[in-house]
Amino acid sequence: MKKWLQYFSVLACAFLCFLCIVGFSSAAPLQDAHPPIHIKNNGATPNYQNGFAPAQIKKMYGLDRLSSTYTGAGQTIAIIDAYGSPTIVNDLQVFNTQFGLPPADLTIAYPNGKPNKADGGWALETSLDVEWAHAVAPQAKILLVVAKSATLSNLLAAVDYATSHGAQVVSNSWGGSEFSSEASYDSHFQRSGVVYVASSGDNGSGMSWPASSPYVLSVGGTTLNADSTGSYVSESGWSGSGGGASSYESRPSYEDIWQTVVGSYRGSPDVSWDADPNTGVAVYDSTSYSGQKGWFQVGGTSFGAPCWAAMIALADQGRSTPLTNYNAIANLYSIAGATDSLGYTNDYHDINKGSNGGYSAQAGYDLVTGIGSPKADLLIPALNKSK
Repeated sequence: MKKWLQYFSVLACAFLCFLCIVGFSSAAPLQDAHPPIHIKNNGATPNYQNGFAPAQIKKMYGLDRLSSTYTGAGQTIAIIDAYGSPTIVNDLQVFNTQFGLPPADLTIAYPNGKPNKADGGWALETSLDVEWAHAVAPQAKILLVVAKSATLSNLLAAVDYATSHGAQVVSNSWGGSEFSSEASYDSHFQRSGVVYVASSGDNGSGMSWPASSPYVLSVGGTTLNADSTGSYVSESGWSGSGGGASSYESRPSYEDIWQTVVGSYRGSPDVSWDADPNTGVAVYDSTSYSGQKGWFQVGGTSFGAPCWAAMIALADQGRSTPLTNYNAIANLYSIAGATDSLGYTNDYHDINKGSNGGYSAQAGYDLVTGIGSPKADLLIPALNKSK
């Protein structure tokens, strides 16, 4: 039980992991979440050995090869976190200075009122989400929406606030075990003109909601391997990457091409991103976590949620009509699928090694890494031009 809580607590899968929910009936919605944080080698100045820097992640995923016009300008990325961080403004400034990033346009909102306490795990999650969304889309506005607590009602109120206050994309590094009435909550993720992204979970095979919703882009995890110059070498499915077939959500039409893999129910994840804490990234957080503060090397599928949200913001920039939840996910599948025989080769790293304990990565779509990870210099323009 202790290990389970460590890797996956709940409702708000603040997963620097991802969180997972604790103690509720399968028919009931998620209750409270506690962020299980994956850290390594914290407390030192960031370098290649103790966390990838933004320039390295951009190089490995092709973001550095994008046209300079893709900055996220005019877009708003909402970040949903419980409790937030009392030091996020300062921490973001330190992160930007260290890595030569421009100042961020950050707004913080408290739709349920300010939290009554700070939470070290959620503070670290908040730093991860905000710092890396800004690193990927440096000219996008960041709307940090802080839920007063990690209850489902407060987190969904934060999601609703984000969608009614101008966000084009909403990042959710939280979630929990599926429950039989979850489809009745999917309406929170169906706002027209908004794309919702969620981490798939850090507990290996198994489903998490809201990542299991067909209206949410589910992001799984990989182990990312680089050479001595920081260039991409390979990826494998991370052992903690949440994935499987939903027990309650029917297969959406965009997964019909992969019905032999997912069966009759929604498969997850859709896509992937680096998540292994051993190949994790540098995050600055001066709110104490486990008695330490400063630089941390972190991982978990919650790293992928804000980064994919930021890539959606880049793709949305300059479109006459914004991407929306269902069609954004469908377009990601169609780019890799039947409508483009070169989609996989050109636009994705098709990851065919690794396992999450219940499933193995394979050629094409799989229940560990989904379609795969991005070759952003080709995928983002393709998504920008998609219907």
